[in-house]
Amino acid sequence: MALGGSQETVAALSCARCGKPANLQCPKCVELKLARESAAFCTQDCFKAAWTSHKSVHLKAKLSDANPNSDLVNDGWLYCTRKGQSRTPKLPYFDWTGTLRPFPISTKRSVPAHVEKPDWAVDGTPKIEPNSDLQHVVEIKTPEQINRMRETSRIAREVLDAAARVIQPGVTTDEIDRVVHEATIAAVSLITFKIYVIIKAVSDCNIFLEDIHPPLTIISSQNLAARRSVNEVICHGIPDARKLEDGDIVNVDVTVCYKGVHGDLNETFFVGNVDEESKKLVQCTYECLEKAIAMVKPGVRFREIGEVINRHATMSGFSVVKSYCGHGIGELFHCAPNIPHYAKNKAVGVMKAGQTFTIEPMINAGVWRDRMWPDGWTAVTADGKRSAQFEHTLLVTETGVEYQITLATTIFSLWMCGVRLAYLVVEFGIQNWFCEFRFDIGWIAISGCNLLEGVINIHCTVHQLRHSSTGTLNSQPAKRSYKTSWLASEPPTTADDRSSL
Repeated sequence: MALGGSQETVAALSCARCGKPANLQCPKCVELKLARESAAFCTQDCFKAAWTSHKSVHLKAKLSDANPNSDLVNDGWLYCTRKGQSRTPKLPYFDWTGTLRPFPISTKRSVPAHVEKPDWAVDGTPKIEPNSDLQHVVEIKTPEQINRMRETSRIAREVLDAAARVIQPGVTTDEIDRVVHEATIAAVSLITFKIYVIIKAVSDCNIFLEDIHPPLTIISSQNLAARRSVNEVICHGIPDARKLEDGDIVNVDVTVCYKGVHGDLNETFFVGNVDEESKKLVQCTYECLEKAIAMVKPGVRFREIGEVINRHATMSGFSVVKSYCGHGIGELFHCAPNIPHYAKNKAVGVMKAGQTFTIEPMINAGVWRDRMWPDGWTAVTADGKRSAQFEHTLLVTETGVEYQITLATTIFSLWMCGVRLAYLVVEFGIQNWFCEFRFDIGWIAISGCNLLEGVINIHCTVHQLRHSSTGTLNSQPAKRSYKTSWLASEPPTTADDRSSL
């Protein structure tokens, strides 16, 4: 390759090989618009002698153009493959079905060593679950198990609300994952603090918060706190460096494991201004879940849920995903029963009081079939059209279904503020003389928390009795203020609407 250039443009440069003044430039570097400093040579002989090593500059430039995320890769962000067990700096080859592409993912988030972890936390593969008898027998939960699941589900609801508040154009799904991760740790730390706050208040101020070890787990199969599914992704999308764009729809799926039991829920959100077809898809998906919940009560066959969901989705012009289904949940993340969402399914069994399971319809704008991305987790629509999903964890009661905990967000926010106030009072006394009065103030704050919590629970009981007398719940979308739900959901909305909560 012959050198080109002029003395006027490169005379001030030095030869990339020998350091002498250079007035010639590599024509390929000029074509690729690379920096002149590494492309200047004093003579043709120097250029030829340096060609073997110099041509690697061109290759790196081409790879950078082919992979726009090369800067992220250089910072340690890599593409996920083999169900999270492998990473690669190159975008995997795949016959992509839509416009969405995977982006590099960050390194695994650290979870405190004292946090209790389920057996699938490290590699995403459960060890006890596959061989458990609960894969074939639907467990009837004890009152103690149900109370633990209520507490876990309450945390999951708050964490999902925290994720919703940051959804907007320009935010990466990895950032949403970070918010979920931190919000879960913060929520459980505050609840645990409430238990121990009186002990700390009467201490000599030498007991530290790290003495408290909340049994919390917030780990997904990728050590990511939340799964995200954008546009044509049906489910199990992995948070990455892609920025949400105006007009996207994004599903955030949160699972919290606390005190040995799981709470699982997800919702689909609008990002900015969404087209009418996407709004119709998301609204239909929400209605499918509501209609399915409304029929839950003892004696109903599990297979009937799919009939109700399929009928409503088909009448709206959409299709129901058949590859993934709802599932039993409790101390095991996935167990019996299976809850298919499509018609003419072969699900076995009938509902009984004390059973807990999820209903999580996935509705596609096009065909129901799916394909798997090279990461081994992300399921996308086969035709590249959009998909939406909503999910609840439900308890079957003697009279119907319990969405037990009402998280009227404003009241619950006051409860959390009370806990935070107590923490500040107890943990940060202004002077030593203030310590002897801190117990009284801390006790007042905690008493206020308990009072608000009682108001919430009383309202839940009244609302539940009102709707469970017929064995069903109101299937009409309700306003946010007093939506009675174990994992309280709401009609699909924009992230901006949620930000005021």
